[in-house]
Amino acid sequence: MWCGRALVQVVGPAARGRSQGAASAAVLGHIRQFVTMPEIKTNHLDEKQVQLLAEMCILIDENDNKIGADTKKNCHLNENIDKGLLHRAFSLFLFNSENKLLIQQRSDAKITFPGCFTNTCCSHPLSNPRELEENGAIGVRRAAQRRLKAELGIPLEEVPPEEMNYLTRIHYKAQSDGIWGEHEIDYILFMKKNVTLNPDPNEIKSYFYVSKEELKELMKKATTGEIKVTPWFQIIVDTFLFKWWDNLNHLNQFVDHEKIHRL
Repeated sequence: MWCGRALVQVVGPAARGRSQGAASAAVLGHIRQFVTMPEIKTNHLDEKQVQLLAEMCILIDENDNKIGADTKKNCHLNENIDKGLLHRAFSLFLFNSENKLLIQQRSDAKITFPGCFTNTCCSHPLSNPRELEENGAIGVRRAAQRRLKAELGIPLEEVPPEEMNYLTRIHYKAQSDGIWGEHEIDYILFMKKNVTLNPDPNEIKSYFYVSKEELKELMKKATTGEIKVTPWFQIIVDTFLFKWWDNLNHLNQFVDHEKIHRL
């Protein structure tokens, strides 16, 4: 089963008839309403994870144009998400020389989707000059390098951003529980590299490499409710992953930086 509930809708490119300026203005109009929201108590949550809620994520419109910044906390409150708040994110899939995929189980301390199995690393670029840079999605790839170090303890020099393959983007929305959720345009990154692992237990409960068949068996367990997986991982597995995995050495045919897949 999925961790939480997800809204899944396949549509074509959005807002073709609207100007980017009008779309951004509409979203910003909604964002102005958020300041009057009641305070959400976090004293029962993990202290380290609560500290991360102060990070500044990149706010975007539905065409992935930057329109501002807000805290990770505000970006992940369902009440804000329901009003249209959308931020930029990434999901990285790391394969070793045997073509096995490194997956992780999120720690129970995580505020969204705790204990769920997911791909190698999923997080957000921050609203700072290094990670805002959009040329070739270099800012997003730098964010992925930072989080691979923070979550999995992979030395920075082992995962240079230049060696990450940016394939495409997906747009999805999902609830983790009644308070927290996700609403992201997610950059999909692939990388093939043997790496040194030293995971942070506050971030990761377990981790292991899987073959295609092993992942299929794991996903069957999710279907029966034996384990939980994150909604973005479920979506990517169902829609794209195995055909990309079959062509790890020929990924260029799947690169599409123009379309945002609405899933």
